Amino acid sequence: MDYPLDWRGTTVAVRRRWRQSRLGQLAAIGLVWLLGELVVRSTGLPLPGGLVGMALLLALLAAGVVQVASWRRGASWLIAEMLLFFVPAVLAVLDHPELFGWLGLKLLAVIAGGTLVVMAATALAVEFMLRRSAVQP
Repeated sequence: MDYPLDWRGTTVAVRRRWRQSRLGQLAAIGLVWLLGELVVRSTGLPLPGGLVGMALLLALLAAGVVQVASWRRGASWLIAEMLLFFVPAVLAVLDHPELFGWLGLKLLAVIAGGTLVVMAATALAVEFMLRRSAVQP
């Protein structure tokens, strides 16, 4: 059976199948992470491999090499199951009872304050870029 080719040379059926494959997208996200780790280890960058992988993926998205729809199902599943990835961290906190006193409250205040500062800075940056893009023709 012949399927029509799109502008990238792949069949429409293959691309449709890829966009429905959560497992394939999760594997691709894992490969991007591993590629970031490889770059960090080979270059000696003082950055986490996951961060370098995300920057690589962002560059691919910005260049139009890959599309958001090709990663949406896998990324949505990771976000939906994020709590599962934090369970070991919560269990580690239970091993340190000193975190349930003043030290824990201080840490909580620093974490909450830092989160608010990051959120405010992000909101201001987005607002600035939106206003800047609205002014330019």
